[in-house]
Amino acid sequence: MSGHDGQDGHDGRGGLDNLPEHFGDDRIQITESYGDTTLDVAPTDWIDLLTHVRDHLGYTFFDWLTGVDDPPDAFAVVAHVYNRTAGRRLLLRTRVPRESPHLPTAIGVYRGANWHERETYEMFGVIFDDHPNLVPLLLPDGFEGHPLRKDFILAARVAKPWPGAKEPGESGHGAPSRRKTLPPGVPADWGPPDA
Repeated sequence: MSGHDGQDGHDGRGGLDNLPEHFGDDRIQITESYGDTTLDVAPTDWIDLLTHVRDHLGYTFFDWLTGVDDPPDAFAVVAHVYNRTAGRRLLLRTRVPRESPHLPTAIGVYRGANWHERETYEMFGVIFDDHPNLVPLLLPDGFEGHPLRKDFILAARVAKPWPGAKEPGESGHGAPSRRKTLPPGVPADWGPPDA
């Protein structure tokens, strides 16, 4: 690799100091936390960021991509890439609005993003535009909802009784029982917790 654009890491930050020149100060935010560097951009700059760090900064290894539910109004999409020559890693992040969670697919930049985007679509509902096969990957056919969203109701907590004692006193030993409550995230109209 050549040393242009800081690929060889001579600037001490692996070329990151040149990113504001490419994106402008108002289009990229660079933060350092616990030894990790995170680059935040708007969804419109997502593909440009992925392409730039791959082609100009040497982050050719795609590690993973996932979503993060960030209530009340957005989902974060986070990708982790690695520069094997410099031994550096980056977190790349953008936020898509909850009411229209669309982001261009990264497969054209990193082919390894394929299954990661499918999983993020399935678990969070983020739609990766122009993905060649954006279909469920892990959940059974007919599954409804996106189970990693914070507003997803864990119906199994209500539909299937938990074996053994749930509260003090229910086993017939020890302290008296206290008021029964529904598990977190279960709507009050789903019936009593013992049903």
